[in-house]
Amino acid sequence: MSSTAPISPDIARAFAPAGVLRASINLGNPILANRDKASGEPVGVSIDLARALAGRLGLPIELVVFDKAAQSVDAVKNGAADIGFFAIDPARGEGLRFSAPYVLIEGSYLVPQGSALEHNEEVDRAGTRVAVGSGSAYDLFLTRELKRATIERVASAPAVLAALLAGQVEVAAGIRKLLEDWAQQHAALRLLPGRFMVIQQAMGLPADRGADAAAVLADFVEAMKASGFVADSLLRHGIAGGTVAPPSA
Repeated sequence: MSSTAPISPDIARAFAPAGVLRASINLGNPILANRDKASGEPVGVSIDLARALAGRLGLPIELVVFDKAAQSVDAVKNGAADIGFFAIDPARGEGLRFSAPYVLIEGSYLVPQGSALEHNEEVDRAGTRVAVGSGSAYDLFLTRELKRATIERVASAPAVLAALLAGQVEVAAGIRKLLEDWAQQHAALRLLPGRFMVIQQAMGLPADRGADAAAVLADFVEAMKASGFVADSLLRHGIAGGTVAPPSA
């Protein structure tokens, strides 16, 4: 379907049965969303995309805001929101339909300066405790990948930092840009080089909204990447930790 083709009322109803497009927004990932320091209102690329999609569908928008990715995912799965912005992960596939990614984000490790760890592949060893935000993309990925290290799940990104500073864990896992900021703020910490994963951030909707709605969403995401909308949004919000995903094959 062309990104400029008229949207039928049936498609708009499939997206938003109540007549208002409810967008689930995760403030736990600062690359995607944050609160404006002056107004306190949510801002970011996910909010820009939500508003643009609502305009495309001819619907009013309602932002349903959460502090954690897992809460944001559950809201869409449970019908408390109509669309969301998620990292693509097999553990989240049930009950959701994903678009192709619109932004790619690197996941990295942070360690104390005195740590013997120098490379990402060295983290997975017995006796190493890795702090992650519970239900985050890093939690889901590392739960599958780490065979010897222990995952310590905490409530939020600030709790990940607190656990590392307190010596409760040997490694913190998270968004590379956020970890870089922590390393600059705390001379006792350093970032391991490279990355352990690339997070594919996509849009999603409940699986029961139908294939036609999913196709419109997929087309919308591709159009937003190709037009420069996503790149412009990242630049406007001063986001350096995410890159625009390539066109979907």
